[in-house]
Amino acid sequence: MSGEPNEFEFSVDLTVDELRRRAAVVEAYGDTWDPAAVLADEELAYELLYAGLDPGQQRSYDLLVRAGVLPDRQVRDDAA
Repeated sequence: MSGEPNEFEFSVDLTVDELRRRAAVVEAYGDTWDPAAVLADEELAYELLYAGLDPGQQRSYDLLVRAGVLPDRQVRDDAA
């Protein structure tokens, strides 16, 4: 032996497994799953989460928006 470490190079194509996983997820949702309704409910929950903040909470929220941690609701609402 030359003293060099044995190295093995390999690759795995997970495309088929990923497609199978996604199909299983969609199947688990069932026929009644409505993505538009889910998105609307998420938007409502987001609005409720940040509604009625006290002044300290609002300052924290504004700080997180300016830092880019949270999306700016006003920009999103103006775009709609």
